[in-house]
Amino acid sequence: MIPRKRTVKPTDSAADFIPPRPTLSKLRAAAKGCRGCHLYKLGTQTVFGEGPAHARVMVVGEQPGDAEDKAGRPFVGPSGKLLDRAFEEGGIDRDDVYVTNAVKHFKWAKDARSERRIHKTPNAGEIRACFPWLEAEIALVKPEVIVCLGATAAKALLGRTFSVMKSRGVAVKSEWAPAVFATVHPSAVLRAPREDRARAEAQFIADMKKVGRYIAKAKPAAQRAAKRTAAPARRFSAWPTTAARSPTSRASTQSSRK
Repeated sequence: MIPRKRTVKPTDSAADFIPPRPTLSKLRAAAKGCRGCHLYKLGTQTVFGEGPAHARVMVVGEQPGDAEDKAGRPFVGPSGKLLDRAFEEGGIDRDDVYVTNAVKHFKWAKDARSERRIHKTPNAGEIRACFPWLEAEIALVKPEVIVCLGATAAKALLGRTFSVMKSRGVAVKSEWAPAVFATVHPSAVLRAPREDRARAEAQFIADMKKVGRYIAKAKPAAQRAAKRTAAPARRFSAWPTTAARSPTSRASTQSSRK
């Protein structure tokens, strides 16, 4: 009798794989074995976030693309190159940025006419299942600014009614960071028709310049706060903090990269 091949069923939530007393390195290692949704069967590997442990800026995209899925690193493909250029023109120090995605596995479908893997937008259940990873990353990094690239990331953190096109480049106060900005995903810029691409790229870079200006203004305030903290002061009891769960980690979310 031929034994049946064992299959691992998704658990419906990455929360089942979050290690106790997590650190970024522990999360990254644990995420390799995540079976929180069925996308682990599609992606080559988990693509976890990377960057400084206490980066001032966190950039959240939708999901890894084809190049990222193969490399195992976020934003290493064409979108990442455009993002790096936008950082430079926006005056944002790339070495002070943590980059990640709302979904950690590449969702794709085979092109009927070639061997290409075509990007498919994650659905609400997949975004919700993967959300605990992003939630844990934010809790550990504690960024001053979060930049959401595209509707999937923005809706995951700011709610399903949030509109990127109506509020792009605007600082929004949030439970996740003092300021959350949203703009289009760089892949949307690269997919724009040739006659519209230069304008789309200029608008994307303009949004990043707004982020850069916000960081530049916030830095002196942070330095003054650090000096006050360093000075002798009365002792207060520790303030217990816990990261609140986004409503979209429980509610359905419609998403796209635009």
